Amino acid sequence: MLPNFAYFEGKIVPYSQAKVGVATHAFNYGTGAFGGIRAYWNEDEEQLFLFRPADHFKRFLNSSRLLLMDLGVTIEDLTQITIDLLRTEGLKQNMYVRPLAYKADELIGVRLHDLRDAFTIFAIPFEQYIKHDTNAHITFSSWRRVDDNMIPARGKITGTYINSAFIKTDASKAGFDEALVLNADGHISEGSAMNFFMIRDGELLTPPITDNILEGITRRTVIELAEAELGIKVHERSIDRTEVYLADEIFLTGTAAQITAVGMIDHRPIGNGMGPITGQIRTLFADIVRGKVKKYRHWNHPVF
Repeated sequence: MLPNFAYFEGKIVPYSQAKVGVATHAFNYGTGAFGGIRAYWNEDEEQLFLFRPADHFKRFLNSSRLLLMDLGVTIEDLTQITIDLLRTEGLKQNMYVRPLAYKADELIGVRLHDLRDAFTIFAIPFEQYIKHDTNAHITFSSWRRVDDNMIPARGKITGTYINSAFIKTDASKAGFDEALVLNADGHISEGSAMNFFMIRDGELLTPPITDNILEGITRRTVIELAEAELGIKVHERSIDRTEVYLADEIFLTGTAAQITAVGMIDHRPIGNGMGPITGQIRTLFADIVRGKVKKYRHWNHPVF
């Protein structure tokens, strides 16, 4: 489903008017940065809640900075634009918001400097990202994750995601729901577009941000909830491939993926599918993002 509106060139316009030329620098060279923000509909309150918009827009602006961009807006500006856009769309259902910054000049020449910076935002209805998100079957990708000294994985840079596209398509064509990718050192980095967690012997493990992962907002949320609400210490450390086969539980996290439980990797079962810790985190997360947990209500920004 296409959006009805978009924020483009400083104002909200019909989506059909939000167009760029084929010579646009970002279209030709991947010189763009993007974000992904979920908004969740709370039926009881008849309210749409943006989840952690300040954190998402901070990362969005940081990703833009990596590309020498100055968008001339603040986190507060971006939040208000998004609220105005969602109100204009007027849909009372779960939504996915996509802010996109890009080098807007129409010319040939590879560089980041002396180019015009622009940004746009649109929003679409959105539910599941991975079909089997309670019992996903994943594999290890033959592709390696981009390295920080090649392209910074901690930024959501558009050109970087060809790496994710190779990973996802090869896994899907081979019959898997998703794939894990290793970094240049042979350690677990993340999925094609989500962070990785595993439970082994009662400990919750996740790769550190220095293992070429995206600094995920959902990842950060899960770490806080696991420690504060479930009393589980989270260890951020490098993880070997064979450790994954021995995990008691595995789940993947991301704005789109939310909390995706993994039931099998390379035809090896992981526990009994949805594990108890994964289940608790999924349930708690689903309530929090809809504004149903008072303690974490500060993460929810009402739209209407």
